[in-house]
Amino acid sequence: MFDLSVWLSGLVVLLGAAFSTWLVSVARRNVAIVDVLWSLMFLLAALVYAWVAPAFDAPRADVHVPAAAPLERRALVIALVAIWALRLATYIGVRNWGHPEDYRYQEIRRRNDPGFTFKSLYLVFFLQAGLAWVISLPLLGAILGTRPLGWLDAAGVLLWLVGFVFEAGGDWQLARFKADPANKGKVMDRGFWRYTRHPNYFGDFSIWWGFYLIALSAGAWWALPGPILMSVLLMRVSGVALLEKSIGKRRAGYEEYVRRTNAFFPGPPKA
Repeated sequence: MFDLSVWLSGLVVLLGAAFSTWLVSVARRNVAIVDVLWSLMFLLAALVYAWVAPAFDAPRADVHVPAAAPLERRALVIALVAIWALRLATYIGVRNWGHPEDYRYQEIRRRNDPGFTFKSLYLVFFLQAGLAWVISLPLLGAILGTRPLGWLDAAGVLLWLVGFVFEAGGDWQLARFKADPANKGKVMDRGFWRYTRHPNYFGDFSIWWGFYLIALSAGAWWALPGPILMSVLLMRVSGVALLEKSIGKRRAGYEEYVRRTNAFFPGPPKA
């Protein structure tokens, strides 16, 4: 059952986290720290939902719902989102440490100066908090759900695993590729990158549709806007579309890579 008060409590906490991180970005003059915060906001939202959500009633003979099943789903969802969020935040934090502000944010800064320091609070930090709040709907639905665990939960976990392997594996393969000086300026087209130009984005896509299947098993069909919004962001806004807008100019041979490799969903290389 949807509970607006529980969902709104998540928004309040996410806005507070965004504001606190914005203060750090002002001191560092680097808003790219929001990329580390992004995945952690979902873990924070899940913990808030679990904390604020009402306790489950004792099982009734006319309902046939085991009392332990929803608690098991809560633990499952929190564990999955924690593994995903902590891994991604650590990877991005280590990757960005000691580097200047990402070129995407430098461009946003140029477009919104003067006054970007204050504008970044709502253009970057509050915006991402609001997006995370909507995307977190499957976490809310899974945590509030009272139905017993079923085959959809298993399917959701399986899809989550596929996504996690693609995302974490793709990041690891790319990090190793970049660490080799011989690959400087070259296009990464090995491993998962041989079958999709963005295995990490496809992995994120699969992870959030996996969360939705778990929420659907809990009865939260209304959580659908969450994975839809994430899919649009990954494929049309801040993911594939934004990255490929300029990468062809920065990477020799990327246009040839585009011709033979699927953009998002994995598939065999084209002749």
